[in-house]
Amino acid sequence: MTSEQFIESVRINAQLSFRLQSLLLILTLFGFFSCTPPPVSSKWYGKEAPPVFKAQFETTKGEFIAEFRRSWSPMAVDRAYQLIQSDFYDDGAIFRVVENYVAQFGINSDSSKNSFWKTKVLADERVVIPNTEGTISFARGGPNTRGTQLFINIRNNSPRLDTLNYQNVIGFPVIGKIIENKSIIDSLYSGYGNNVRQDSIQVYGNKYLKRNFSGLDYINKVTIIK
Repeated sequence: MTSEQFIESVRINAQLSFRLQSLLLILTLFGFFSCTPPPVSSKWYGKEAPPVFKAQFETTKGEFIAEFRRSWSPMAVDRAYQLIQSDFYDDGAIFRVVENYVAQFGINSDSSKNSFWKTKVLADERVVIPNTEGTISFARGGPNTRGTQLFINIRNNSPRLDTLNYQNVIGFPVIGKIIENKSIIDSLYSGYGNNVRQDSIQVYGNKYLKRNFSGLDYINKVTIIK
């Protein structure tokens, strides 16, 4: 082999090696991105709810049906509709049950879903109807903080929850009410009271709950009734 042939051979091998490395890099990147799940989103975000709709809640204690009306709290009813259609409440724990007061739920076991909705909080709305037994409202922690968590009034909490002033926000606007099988709410397990850590649910999901609070009841499925 002449020196010119040797140099040409080295050049060709170097080109082939470079092309092979480039191909491997492309395949690696393609494999990485194809295995990475897409960011959590919801095609239902921003959708307007019907003026009135009903939803069936399948729980570990049985089924109940709730009716929602936009006229009671338009933005919040839209949000409840979006979350139900997105299956957000499915397989969700009823993690706070205070006897003769409220039953609260609305943290998904998937932290990425919680993160998606966490930034989409709602502006405050006025209370239109009272928080009587069987009505449903969004929980909140201050001005413009309603997000995904709902509570059901186990007993008549009016006028207290209609007029409660916290950080200059008045009351909890009702968005819906149970119209069938309201007695199921009385059977939900209330032994843990306020002891379940919501931040731990956000991070560890149902694994945390089932390991530490095995008695909790769950919402298995929520379905809009056509």
